[in-house]
Amino acid sequence: MNFRLAFALFPIMLFGAPVFAQSPCVDCLKEAQVQLKQCLGNAISQEDKKSCAERQQDKSKTCESSACEMERAQGHNKTDALTQKK
Repeated sequence: MNFRLAFALFPIMLFGAPVFAQSPCVDCLKEAQVQLKQCLGNAISQEDKKSCAERQQDKSKTCESSACEMERAQGHNKTDALTQKK
């Protein structure tokens, strides 16, 4: 019985879990898109939709200046470390 249970759960674990974690930058930008969709879904007037777009742009700029900048800096540090080893 344990074998059947393990055999049944294996495909779920294999295909259900993400292969790799996404970067904080991508996660932040995706979150901004989700918030935009939710905001647009609740928007009534064109002014509301403009406000949603402006908030999304602000959120994207915040992502770019924080999470994406840190990620780029870490990437540069890794490449610098690799070139120094050579």
